[in-house]
Amino acid sequence: MITEIGNQTIEQHRPPKEELDANKPYLFLHEEEIQFDGSLKSVNTIFLTNKECPFKCVMCDLWRHTLDMPTPIGAIPRQIEYALKRLPKSSVIKLYNSGNFFDGRAIPFADYKEIAKLLRDFDHVVVENHPKLIGNKISDFKNMLSGTFEVAMGLETIHPVVMPKLNKQITKVNFSTAVSFLRDLDIIVRAFVLLNPPFLKGVAENREWCLKSVEFAFDTGVSACSIIPTRGGNGIMELLEEGGDFNPPTLEELENVYDDSLRLKKGLVYCDLWDLEKFSSCMECFKPRRKRLETMNVTQKILPRIECSCHGISETDRDN
Repeated sequence: MITEIGNQTIEQHRPPKEELDANKPYLFLHEEEIQFDGSLKSVNTIFLTNKECPFKCVMCDLWRHTLDMPTPIGAIPRQIEYALKRLPKSSVIKLYNSGNFFDGRAIPFADYKEIAKLLRDFDHVVVENHPKLIGNKISDFKNMLSGTFEVAMGLETIHPVVMPKLNKQITKVNFSTAVSFLRDLDIIVRAFVLLNPPFLKGVAENREWCLKSVEFAFDTGVSACSIIPTRGGNGIMELLEEGGDFNPPTLEELENVYDDSLRLKKGLVYCDLWDLEKFSSCMECFKPRRKRLETMNVTQKILPRIECSCHGISETDRDN
């Protein structure tokens, strides 16, 4: 049983990092996403290779695709160019970097002008950042862009016991302050919320606190929430699972809380589908259930549940 989890303990249990090229993004993809005006637009997402985030969250595995050294000046523009040459045209771009866009060691400030130049044909730009790393650089970068700007931040959970245990080093006040700061700059905000974070037990409790966290995010001024089923795979999470302090969510649990969140009708809600098969116990119904969630992501409408002999849907939810 692990009684205290800080940076040192988290790092001690990590598997090796991936070998990366600082001049290439580690991944890029093309997809569609519903926008705030209700339109469906094509989105290019580039997962940048850069310096590891200074915040070492218990549940995070994004560090596997990061550098130990500060990102060299010029590397990020080269990565963006590399990806854009291989991606189809789109009107929206996400620059996700496994950490914080406004950490100068990850995304050098000296590269902002060149990055903005590469993004000049995009109507909307999305980056990710920690709620504590806000300041004048955000306004500087926003003013270089030709389109609208959105910052995605991890709220994770507002559970009063779990939130400080995640080692993210934020509070509800930190998050709401960051949202207010960004909204005052006319920047759109997206929140990441976890389903089944470590240290929270019980199906009903996880569903309740995921929904409470989504509601809190919208109440602070966030325009969109992404619900992320908590995954293992970073070393420390496996130990927590063995000790009973982490229960991976099931596909049904994710379906339930996504339906709940859409019923709020407070803003856009996305269900994260990355490695979704990990949460399914039945391959017979997995593909249609995934397709249902994909369709709900782009329509923001709750669709009928998929019936299956595996009983992946409860009688209560079947009646709703």
